[in-house]
Amino acid sequence: MPQRTRLNLPDAVVYFDPQFFSKEEGDLYFDRLMKEINWQQESIKMFGKQLPMPRLTAWYGDKSYTYSGLHNKPQPWLPVLQKLKQKIEQASGHKYNSVLLNLYRTGQDSMGWHADDEAELGQEPAIASLNFGGERKFSFKHKTRKDLKPQSINLTHGSLLLMQGPTQHHWLHHVPKTTRTVEPRINLTFRKVVT
Repeated sequence: MPQRTRLNLPDAVVYFDPQFFSKEEGDLYFDRLMKEINWQQESIKMFGKQLPMPRLTAWYGDKSYTYSGLHNKPQPWLPVLQKLKQKIEQASGHKYNSVLLNLYRTGQDSMGWHADDEAELGQEPAIASLNFGGERKFSFKHKTRKDLKPQSINLTHGSLLLMQGPTQHHWLHHVPKTTRTVEPRINLTFRKVVT
């Protein structure tokens, strides 16, 4: 990963490669994932109501996983996901047994502030976030240190973001809504469920 740079985030280990895949590779993966993934419209309970999540999701891999009150039973690995997993494992030096996919259809699809700090991900989870399609802003906010301003990067087509070490203990992240016209975006977050 010659273009990988470490982000300047205290209490975190975060690397970003804006061109992990070429545009041609990214286009091919985007098309395959749009067609082959079994996308779902899940609902979550907010303010006492069941509301549709502002994006489509899918969970594949070896283990079940619970987040935002949703219990995800894994769908079996697809060849395209196994191929991406192998490439990500080689680049990151970590092993993953599951992947959460998100499809952001428009700029109104989003992800609220959160940390991937569920107990089943272990003490210091390593999350590999792969992005295909429309470019979206991705922001970080420290959980306790108000002296640190939120920071943002643009997740580009074919980019790889690695969040490791104590990152999930100290930082929240999110994908905000945007009024700009943006192309659909697919995000894959590879992770290792340990329980």
